[in-house]
Amino acid sequence: MTISRRHTLALAGAALAPAALRAQPRFPERAISILVPFAPGGIADITARAVGEHMAQVLGQPVVIENKPSAGSIVASQAVATARPDGHTLLLMSNGNAVSVGLFKKLPYDPQKDFAPISTLGFFDLGIFVAANSRFANLKALLDFARANPGKLNVGTIAPGSTQHLSAKLFETVAGIETLVVPYKGSPAVLTALRGGEIDVAFEIAGPMVPQVQAGAVRALAVSSDQRNPALPDVPTAAQAGLAGYDVASWNALAAPASTPPEVLARLGAAAREAVASPAVRERLGKLGMRVQGSTPAELQALLGREIQRWGGVIRAAKIEPE
Repeated sequence: MTISRRHTLALAGAALAPAALRAQPRFPERAISILVPFAPGGIADITARAVGEHMAQVLGQPVVIENKPSAGSIVASQAVATARPDGHTLLLMSNGNAVSVGLFKKLPYDPQKDFAPISTLGFFDLGIFVAANSRFANLKALLDFARANPGKLNVGTIAPGSTQHLSAKLFETVAGIETLVVPYKGSPAVLTALRGGEIDVAFEIAGPMVPQVQAGAVRALAVSSDQRNPALPDVPTAAQAGLAGYDVASWNALAAPASTPPEVLARLGAAAREAVASPAVRERLGKLGMRVQGSTPAELQALLGREIQRWGGVIRAAKIEPE
């Protein structure tokens, strides 16, 4: 029997196919690292750990959280941007990555080009808080005072350039008021100043302040986003309280190095979205006042672009000089 050359090649290809399939690397091959640009114990760290635990179950490999706090999220972001693009090193991205574009003259990476977006994980509100015995019964009373007394309302936030600080400056712009923004080293110092009467109002992440509200130590006049916070259901949004156009939410997401293979990104995205859809993860993060929400890569990329534009405008309006 005569066997054609084409038939011979086909048989050879069929024989080699199993070996070729075996040669393809399995993903994930080893533990996956999520680099978090913030210290342990904060909402970003808790989010990464809750999501990472569930992703580990889905992917069949451990997910390790590495905390690399730094100004502007630069250390963790640069480490991921320059990591091997194989899906084993991920970044817990946040609105801090968007803010840093306006705060620094030159970053060692491009947030929009050097990362492959995977999915958002959730959004968390800021709150506008006053002491329990404050003279301001509601947001309207606070705004009336600020408009009648330019520069007399003392506003406390954490460090200049932080989400809290920039949210307070955006509040000034939207409300058309002038305040004295006083920066503190950290959230505990802001809370102490608020309860001690050093400041009139504080802008702070809502979730960690919920126990203070529940204990009656402080009052929340409004939350910053366009919908009420699940942990503070009786607190109106800023728009509902009389300040239309003020809509601020911080967020966390996952990203990989650019050039990560599409099939790897797809597997990571599916695992991340399965994690944020998990009742256990939603309950754990919901208790912190987080609105847990996944996304497509395109939606995350669009969000990052909008946030870069928005916070760049706030930074310029606040006359904060890039470092």
